[in-house]
Amino acid sequence: MEPVILSTDRLVLRAPTTDDVDAITDACQDPEIPRWTTVPSPYTRADGEDFVKLVTGWWESGEETVWGLFHHEVLVGMIGLHNIAPHATGASAEIGFWATAGTRGKGFMVEAARVVIDWGFAELDLARIRWQAVAGNVASARTARALGFRYEGLQRQALTSPRGRDDGWIAGLLPTDDRAPVEWSVLPGADSSS
Repeated sequence: MEPVILSTDRLVLRAPTTDDVDAITDACQDPEIPRWTTVPSPYTRADGEDFVKLVTGWWESGEETVWGLFHHEVLVGMIGLHNIAPHATGASAEIGFWATAGTRGKGFMVEAARVVIDWGFAELDLARIRWQAVAGNVASARTARALGFRYEGLQRQALTSPRGRDDGWIAGLLPTDDRAPVEWSVLPGADSSS
C-alpha cells in the first residue's frame, strides 16, 4: 500500500521520511516517551533512521500504517495503526501514539486520532480498533476515552518492552460505537468532556 496523507484543521499526517530523523530523535529524548512506549532508551539517531525504514516497509506490506503529525511543518507526534490483522469477518488493528513534550495538552492527538480512526474503518474496513497502554498511563487513557474507546480491562503482565513486562489497560472501538466518551473505571471522576 502507498502511504496516505491525512489532514485536519491544524495538522498534516504523513509518513515520516529521512528528513524527519533529527526531529524524531530529538522528540524521543523525552523520558516520558520510552516510559510508556516501546521506543528504545537511550534513543539514538540510528534508531530514528531504522524507524523511518521500518515505517516504509510497513506501509509497503500493509501490516502497519504510521504517520508523523506535523503542525506548521513541525513534528508534534506519531500515530499509527499497528498489527493490522486481516480476517474474513473484518480486519482489526491497534492504535498507538505519542506526542512531543511541548505539545501535550493541546488536543493534537485526539484531532489526529479521529481522522486515523475514520480512515481505518473506511479504507481498511476494520471491524475493531484496539487501544492498549501500560497501566498507569493516564494521559493515553484520557485520549482513548475522548475518542470513544470502551475500557475492557486489565491485562496482567501482557505488555512487553525493553523494560520487561507491564500490566496493561485495554479498550476497544467498533465502527458502530457512539464515539461519545463513557465512564472508565481507571479514570475516576472523569467528566464527559475530556
